[in-house]
Amino acid sequence: MADTVSITDLRARAVIGVYDWEREAEQSLVFRIDMAADVAKAAASDDIADALDYAAVAATVRAVVGDGRFRLIETAAERVAERLITDYGLSWVRVTVAKPLPSEGYTATITIERPILPNG
Repeated sequence: MADTVSITDLRARAVIGVYDWEREAEQSLVFRIDMAADVAKAAASDDIADALDYAAVAATVRAVVGDGRFRLIETAAERVAERLITDYGLSWVRVTVAKPLPSEGYTATITIERPILPNG
């Protein structure tokens, strides 16, 4: 499938990190989500019911991250990908997570891609 629906600059609050001070307060993570989608039906009907609902996807990402209390952004990305594949029947998703670390002078970023494998 050649069509992709993307959400960029999605901010989500999370308790995330390996250090004790990181576990004491929420931090902001920034997501980019790219999802395989067949947009032809939605384009033909011009009806939201036929489209991948990106507002619902954004809410799902925020819920997964907000509830997760992960130590690593790798884990956050994996859990988001798993949930999106399951909840929205996606065949492919790319999740990029950025964790700004202003006190360190950089932003940590990871990107994962997950297809649904033929056997499971």
